[in-house]
Amino acid sequence: MNFLFDLNGTMINDMNYHITAWHDILNSLGANITMAQMKEECYGKNEELLERIFPGRFSADKKKQMSIEKEKAYQEAYRPELALIKGLPAFLQAAKERDIPMAIGSAAILFNIDFVLDGLNIRSFFVSIVSADDVSFSKPHPETYLKCANLLGKNPGDCIVFEDSPKGVEAVANAGMRSVVITTMHAKEEFGQFNNVIFFIEDYTDQQLNILLKKS
Repeated sequence: MNFLFDLNGTMINDMNYHITAWHDILNSLGANITMAQMKEECYGKNEELLERIFPGRFSADKKKQMSIEKEKAYQEAYRPELALIKGLPAFLQAAKERDIPMAIGSAAILFNIDFVLDGLNIRSFFVSIVSADDVSFSKPHPETYLKCANLLGKNPGDCIVFEDSPKGVEAVANAGMRSVVITTMHAKEEFGQFNNVIFFIEDYTDQQLNILLKKS
């Protein structure tokens, strides 16, 4: 068995900081978008999000520039709170001691992934990392997680993915994988259409996780 992790909202509870950063930037540009609407739009690559809100308005270079500006605002706001979700340090260590291969598959750009991995000194736990910079298609397309499995040299069906969002779990299903869902931002009821969810957790102290460690 192999463990794949989404990052934002799954390993760190930071999604409200992303939502707020985008909300401030987009509304300053005239989007007139609510926080609830912003939450629904916070998926996929930054450039794709900008295109959904402002179709055809910005050049590719401008969208990249705005993406970096948003991430700098997010990092400045979140840095004092940067921490792994409760129980995750011990869970990562337990998996490592059992020689369970682990990877990160995130829609974040590498700039943000490095912010987390180096800020928390956890890079050594992961065999490979797939970021938004490494794929052509964002979640719910399966490319992110299929690339993780390929880099690990493992079959997709042998991968369990930790996710927090319906779009992420849809990507997991499209990749032929199973998912453990952490309910940091979305309630269980929002995942009712998926049959690939093994179970739900509030954090990584959940005793259900011992089943995965024992099976691996």
